[in-house]
Amino acid sequence: MPDLKLLALDSEDLQVISATTQDAVVRVGDMGYAKADRRFALLMNRFVWEEDGKTRIRKRAGLHFDRVDDVQVQGIDLNAIEGVLELLAITFTINNDPAGTVDLDFAGGGTIRLSVECLEARLADLGAAWAAKATPVHA
Repeated sequence: MPDLKLLALDSEDLQVISATTQDAVVRVGDMGYAKADRRFALLMNRFVWEEDGKTRIRKRAGLHFDRVDDVQVQGIDLNAIEGVLELLAITFTINNDPAGTVDLDFAGGGTIRLSVECLEARLADLGAAWAAKATPVHA
């Protein structure tokens, strides 16, 4: 199974990244904002949805957004660095073309909102893969 390397420069591209990272688990301590670099990054264990659906695999992956001007967090305790979040979706809304906001929505109602100059996101699998215990299920 090949490693994914994806680039998102518009909403359609980001929908692909969102679909491939749905149900990824993220440790709170594995995400952060480098203000001087204008980059928000996170490491995750993503469920490999692009496989046949019968094979249950998770892969370690990194996702980062460039040209980030501000980060707002709602419903997530950033001090709980060992806390684990489940990523549900990532969306982009244009406010003043090409600037806008990227929302990372997590199970339980937590959201991270990135104010971006323009959309520029990269997802890359980092090589490690292992058998998942179960396939994520949604109501």
